[in-house]
Formats: sequence, C-alpha cells, structure tokens
Amino acid sequence: MDFKFGEKEEALRKEIREFAREELPPGWLAVMLEEESRDEDWAFAMSISKKLSERGWLTMSWPEEYGGRGASLWEQLVYLEESGYWGIPGTMMGISGVAWVGPSLMMYGSEEQKEKYLPLIASGEPDGVWCTGYSEPNAGSDFANIQTRAVKEGDEYVINGQKTWTSAAHRSRWCWLAVVTDPNAPKKHQRISVFIVDMKSEGVTVNPLVNYAGYHIFNEVFFDDVRVPASNLVGEENRGWYQLMTSLAYERGSLGPAGYGYNKRILDELVRYAKETSLFQRHEIRCKLADMAIEVETQRMLASQTIWKMSKGDIPTYEPSRDKIFNDQVQERLAITGTEILGAYSQMDPLHRDSRWSKIRGCVESLYWLFPGVSIAAGTDEIEKNIIGQFGLGLPRSY
Repeated sequence: MDFKFGEKEEALRKEIREFAREELPPGWLAVMLEEESRDEDWAFAMSISKKLSERGWLTMSWPEEYGGRGASLWEQLVYLEESGYWGIPGTMMGISGVAWVGPSLMMYGSEEQKEKYLPLIASGEPDGVWCTGYSEPNAGSDFANIQTRAVKEGDEYVINGQKTWTSAAHRSRWCWLAVVTDPNAPKKHQRISVFIVDMKSEGVTVNPLVNYAGYHIFNEVFFDDVRVPASNLVGEENRGWYQLMTSLAYERGSLGPAGYGYNKRILDELVRYAKETSLFQRHEIRCKLADMAIEVETQRMLASQTIWKMSKGDIPTYEPSRDKIFNDQVQERLAITGTEILGAYSQMDPLHRDSRWSKIRGCVESLYWLFPGVSIAAGTDEIEKNIIGQFGLGLPRSY
C-alpha cells in the first residue's frame, strides 16, 4: 500500500484549502451536524454546497454523465479529509444524498430514476437534499423488524407507518425509505423494499426531535396513507434488505476520511489551546495529546487502506464497519480528553459557543454531548463488531 499522494491529489488538497480560506468566515470552526439545526446555518451550508457543485467537488467521484467529474477514489479521499478538517458546510447536503443514496441509485435504480434524481443531488440545490427512513420506534439495530408498510394499489403504493431519528427530514425534499411489502415472507429480511418518497406528499408529517445538546438534527416522520408512484420503487420488490446493506456500507465508509479530517482539526485546536496556556508544560497533558495523535493517524491509515482496496477493484466487506466503529471510539476519547484539558470551560452550553467563556468555539463540549449518539447512528458499535467478526475474522454467526 502506497501512502504517498500524487501531484494531482496534492494539487486538489491545495485548491480545497484555498477555497476554505476564501469562502469561510475567519476562524471558522464547525460543530458536527450543526448546519441542519438553525435556518441561518442551513442557508449558509446550501450556498456553499452550490459552489462545491459548480467546482465539481460535491460528487467528484461520480461519472460525468450523472453530474460528477469522474475523479479517482484518492481524490475523493482528499476531498473528504479536507472538508472534514476545515468544516466546509454543505459537503454532504444532509449527508444522505451524496454519500449513499446517489451511489445506491447508480447500482439499483432504473434509468428514469438515475436521470431524474442524480443530477438533482449533484446540483447542490435544495431539491437534491435527502433523508433516510430506516429506524423506527421498535426497529433500530434489529432493522429487519421494521413495520412501516407499503401496499400496492394499481400504479401506486400506499404507505403507512412511522420512522424516527431521521436526520435532516425537516430539510429534505426526498426520503430514501425502507418499508415492508410482503408481511408473509418466510424471513423478515425477505419482505423489505426501498422507495423514493417526495417529502411534500400529502400524508407526510415531520416532528422535531431536539437532542440534549439543543440541536434539531433528528426528527420523527409519520406516513399516513401516503401515495407513491410504483415507478418510485428502487430495484426489485422485497430485495430491499440486500440493497440497503450496500447503502449502509457507503454510509459507514464515508465516515472514515471525513471523520479523520474533523478529529484532526479538533486535536490541532486542543494542542494550540494547550500551548497558549500553561497546560502544555504538564507532562500528563502532553502524553494525552500524543496518545490522541497516534489514534487519529491510525484512523487515517485505516480509511486509506479501505480506499486502496477499492481502487484495486476489490469490494470492502468488513472495512467500512471497522472504519466507522474506530471513528466512534476516537471521537469518544477525543471528547473526554478535550473536556479534561478544558476543565470548567467544557461545561459551557454548546449553544453559547460565541461566548468569551467558550473555548474552541464549543466544539469539544458539543462532541462530548454527541458522541453517544454517533456510536449508534448507521449501526451500533455492537452490530459493527458482529460484521467485523464474521467477515474480517471469519468467526461463526451467533444466530
């Protein structure tokens, strides 16, 4: 595995850094997922997203026919690292569309679906923003237990049910929705299908779920007799489970390089803070920061190894889960180490990040509040360990 980036990748890295300096406010430092909460932050994120689209960065590894620039996976890695480090808003447009809906549509969508939805995602416009309807009140890690139902009536499906913890549902035009289409299937995972649902459809209700950090990221979404054209079925009916495993791999895989970039920035800010105070003179503080530096660089190596495998044409099996769970663990330890270094300053309310008492613009305390949820999103750490054990270590299934 060659860890050295070529001239093309380094030129792109330089270009992205110049973009960040020109387009972002001085001293810009972003809180994870903050852009989805306040209207003004979302408006700024969408304005940046449009500029990213115009440069061909938003979906750079996509084929040109779908609005991408046909860039290499290594260029995509550089983009994710740098956008994560500089906190460039709008890079994922609510995450779903760019990171996994688009790639999944390329694999399973009809030609009509590809022609309609992929250019919308690549445009960076509000009509290209997606949310993901997976989790339900009684179906999280046990994803096959979902109850939201779609019944076919003529050329339409009628959908009823509830989704919860739906990120960016209040910002999204479309929902990538998992439903039950065959309740009598012999196995639960053989009864699921995937639909594209217009969030403006009659019968769709979105209620906010404000987390304990005060951010409106999540929502609960109700579907009451929502009529969806049969042409919005993605792939084959009742094959949704297998399609969604691919989508989840894309989701988890995107967390490695982007997570590395963000974690590296928070670590750099902690080092800077320690040097500007007397803290860096303390041996235990230097040791904590050194340990974190090793973990962050290890995260980068793991993410790079996944991209390297994909660049050779191999399909990663356990690697996206490995990268996702390691990112969760690094962020947890980074949050705890950061609060230890900041001391009482880390008790500031994250929503008051512009206060003179808030250090590193509230990012450490926000990370501390958010990391328990991060370890659940896109699959709990326990589920990821099962995947690593089965496909990475060759261990037998326990059920």
